[in-house]
Amino acid sequence: MRILYIDLDSCRPDHLGCYGYHRNTSPHIDAIARDGMRFNNCHTSDAPCLPSRTALYSGRFGIQTGVVGHGGTAASIKVEGPSRDFSDTYFNQGLAHQLQKLGYHTAMVSPFGQRHAAHWFYAGFNEIHNSGGNGMESAEEVWPSIEKWLNANAADDSWFLHVNFWDIHAPYRAPLEYGEPFANDPLPAWLETDAEEIIARHNKLTGPHTSLDYEMYDDRTNPQYPRYPGSIRNREDLRRVFNGYDTGVRYADDYVGRMIDKLKAAGVYDDTAIIISADHGENLGELGIYSEHGTADSATCRIPLIIKWPGGATGENSKFHYNIDLAPTLMDLLGGEHQPLWDGSSFAPAVRSGDPATGRDEVVVSQCAHVCQRSVRWDHWLYMRTYHDGFRLFPQEMLYNLADDPHEQHDVASAHPEILREGAWRLARWHDAQMQKMTVHANDSVDPLWTVIREGGPLHARSTLPGNPGGLEGIARYIKRLEATGRAEGAAILRARYLKPNA
Repeated sequence: MRILYIDLDSCRPDHLGCYGYHRNTSPHIDAIARDGMRFNNCHTSDAPCLPSRTALYSGRFGIQTGVVGHGGTAASIKVEGPSRDFSDTYFNQGLAHQLQKLGYHTAMVSPFGQRHAAHWFYAGFNEIHNSGGNGMESAEEVWPSIEKWLNANAADDSWFLHVNFWDIHAPYRAPLEYGEPFANDPLPAWLETDAEEIIARHNKLTGPHTSLDYEMYDDRTNPQYPRYPGSIRNREDLRRVFNGYDTGVRYADDYVGRMIDKLKAAGVYDDTAIIISADHGENLGELGIYSEHGTADSATCRIPLIIKWPGGATGENSKFHYNIDLAPTLMDLLGGEHQPLWDGSSFAPAVRSGDPATGRDEVVVSQCAHVCQRSVRWDHWLYMRTYHDGFRLFPQEMLYNLADDPHEQHDVASAHPEILREGAWRLARWHDAQMQKMTVHANDSVDPLWTVIREGGPLHARSTLPGNPGGLEGIARYIKRLEATGRAEGAAILRARYLKPNA
């Protein structure tokens, strides 16, 4: 068996043709989906990049590994203490090492471990090819390493190759000479009809990557990234955002096609398992946020998952799944062993036979890099609980009916107090189970979400304001910007919430 894992950073499933998108963004991915199973409700347990990939290869929730953010203590795996053996649990029980134990040669083409100083990400890999751009490289820079590896190894048996493309991730760096493949395509229907009203509403919001602070905390532009605007003030700005994102999808898809051509040329396409997924999605107007994976919601945490398995089923599965479910699923499919600390559950019957009942009835997702939130998805509901709002003025609890409002424009918490209570109960039940497990298996009983808050809040709402010395000065400067751009009401709330007598 050969296994190719294609990791499309920031890829939303609903911007792929096989998930119903109206633009032709993904013809090669769509062809693979027709040969395999499409999972409609897969979520990363922990967003964004660093927590998600740590969860994937550990098979564990971030609350257990300790990695829930992008900076501070919660950007590193928890110290194991006296129970640590000659090597650590992440390696011993990690997916990559389990594949090694089954005789797989594991290889990776990705700069990710260097980008986030997450060197544990490489644990269990025989080969690591760092594409060298620290996550800012385009597919044409990644491709030579992939091409060389496939030329040398595609026909061999028992390999696992993880490849990482970054073109979908902001700031949308597909080369200009690639053109504008979607110049004449309409926006998604929910925006096409009401763009002006939505933009006007979003222009009143505060916080990083809202429409007037698209760059993060201001509206600067960078000539190096011409597909990436500084603000969204009209329909053309909005089109530029969507065209930039979708062009990144199409550009990455072209290179997926090149890999498939290599496998077919080697005569091994039919006998190669292909898994296509992402570390997280992307807010593209959801919650009024653009071009950022900044929340614990469906836009950020729902990810594509397509599995073409030799001899496996084709079709789709709409039960809930986590990225941490992949490790036990692969072990079931390959005859390996489940590991004692894994939080994931196998969905192998869905891969083998298409069993539509295989999966979960709910998932709990976390975000502690841009905000501190935990949320529950069940049925058509999204319950969100905010512990630190990242300057976005979120209330403590929000509720969205994704059947009626898939793009999270209307908080219906006040209209459904009984559903709100159910969401809070579901989250508390999950949290109790996690803390009980932690007290038995971990070196501490500390929820890393609270570590993030104790250390000053999520990294991207703590130390990335332009010129911010890391404290109140930066917040005060942002409040002045809000006042200067017609958002005095939000500025007043932020001043009361974060500056108080220091205003």
